[in-house]
Amino acid sequence: MKNFSWGHGVVIALFAFIAFILSMLFLFPNGQKNSEMVTDNYYEEELQYQNVIDAKKRADDLQEKPIYSQNSAGIAVRFPKDYNNSNTTIKFVLNRTDDQNLDIKKSEQLDANQSILIPAKVLIKGNYTLRLMWTKDKTDYRMDYDVIWK
Repeated sequence: MKNFSWGHGVVIALFAFIAFILSMLFLFPNGQKNSEMVTDNYYEEELQYQNVIDAKKRADDLQEKPIYSQNSAGIAVRFPKDYNNSNTTIKFVLNRTDDQNLDIKKSEQLDANQSILIPAKVLIKGNYTLRLMWTKDKTDYRMDYDVIWK
């Protein structure tokens, strides 16, 4: 019978650790599934993030904010009654959290009800982040909503 020394223990521990890491790589490959960046221009947008912070603060300071609701027709975003098409431009990005190929980006005009509709036919069940950006009287605003489409 051989003597078991600390050197043998270190080698056994090292091989056990390597086996553990390899098993994590091959048995659980799902961790690589959501490795996409939120946007392709992440670094360029990061440099302009102070503008986003200012736009979000201005939106938070509004007395009446846009609200969203869901129904069978889609996702409706309703603006307060004092907004009009003549001095407001609206853009939204609906980011799919697990697949950027399902993102929706559009510029819209408000309809007669001071709202915009994202139709249900372009939506797939899952989690989205709705980034609502609008400019009124040359002032930028932005609100982000977490949306679960069922």
